[in-house]
Amino acid sequence: QVRLVESGGGLVQAGGALRLSCAASGNIFSINTMGWYRRAPGKQRDMVATMASGGTTNYANSVKGRFTISRDIAENTVYLEMNSLKPEDTAVYYCNYKSMLTGALRDYWGQGTQVTVSS
Repeated sequence: QVRLVESGGGLVQAGGALRLSCAASGNIFSINTMGWYRRAPGKQRDMVATMASGGTTNYANSVKGRFTISRDIAENTVYLEMNSLKPEDTAVYYCNYKSMLTGALRDYWGQGTQVTVSS
């Protein structure tokens, strides 16, 4: 099992910034991918940014140039620095951990943290 605990959400004005953190604990494999997804009201959950343990990153087009994902591998923590926030970034943000075990996907989610951007 892997437990993910998020922090850092809140209310911010458009153009502002927030930093999300997610600490993972439990049975962490050295090869994994951690990242952030979000679900806006009435929409499906979408990928925001991911970062593999080897350093490869992936961003949604809508956040490129504004959001930066980073990781502290030793602390099993992933961060999401969000700048130039827009009202359309309003969503519940979820931390995610993925790794493989004998061909099976291990996929864990945090409880989510609300980010609200006011116009």
